[in-house]
Amino acid sequence: MCNFFTFGSDPTKPIPERFLYFNWEQRQDFLKGKIKEESPDSHTSCFHYYGYSAKDEDLLNKYEYKPLTGIFTVDQINNKVDDRAEAEKWVKNLDFATVVAPLVIKPIIRPFTIQPSEITPEILELLKQWASVRDSVRDSVRDSVRDSVGDSVGASVWASVRDSVGASVRDSVWASVWTSVRASVGDSVWDSVWDSVGAYISSFFDIEYQYDFSPAIKLWEMGLVPVFDGKVWRLCGGENGQILWEGVL
Repeated sequence: MCNFFTFGSDPTKPIPERFLYFNWEQRQDFLKGKIKEESPDSHTSCFHYYGYSAKDEDLLNKYEYKPLTGIFTVDQINNKVDDRAEAEKWVKNLDFATVVAPLVIKPIIRPFTIQPSEITPEILELLKQWASVRDSVRDSVRDSVRDSVGDSVGASVWASVRDSVGASVRDSVWASVWTSVRASVGDSVWDSVWDSVGAYISSFFDIEYQYDFSPAIKLWEMGLVPVFDGKVWRLCGGENGQILWEGVL
């Protein structure tokens, strides 16, 4: 299985008909089991669905694109016509609401690049609300996204956000919190950071979730990442993710 978004081209056809992919209606049929191909993000599945044989596939070009990061990848140029320039231009102008209707295309926010405001009672109230639901966030988000848009879409968005902000947030939080907690509670710290990442990822899908993750999303978009060591909550923010508030809720 390739990554979302996978598409191919038949250079013998005019643009845009030459580009082959599964749209939202077809992806819903995948989720309902009406399309029996392997995956909506498999080149082979796509080509087979559109009537190309295995021999024909050797004449088709293969591409991938990550809509959140704008990364365009050439998988294979099999045809004597190299149309990568046309493919990149086409996919970057594609309305992704026609591909995955619930997907929200927006810039990925890096919280520690935002100058946070003073920690107010309203912010602490958001933290309390988040503390009440955060234990269920990652599994709930993954399950809801998988059921609504499929595994490949959810995995791709998760990877895009994780790769863009996850490592930097993790490293900054650890550098700030290390002096305040013992290594023995490291797992709790990591879990709370990834819970916030999971909540933020939920904002890239306009679907119904079992829990309300908006408190963590609002904190993230303010430049604040909640951290919990099993006893004490902290709000980290600023250029180096320093501790801006800590206490017991």
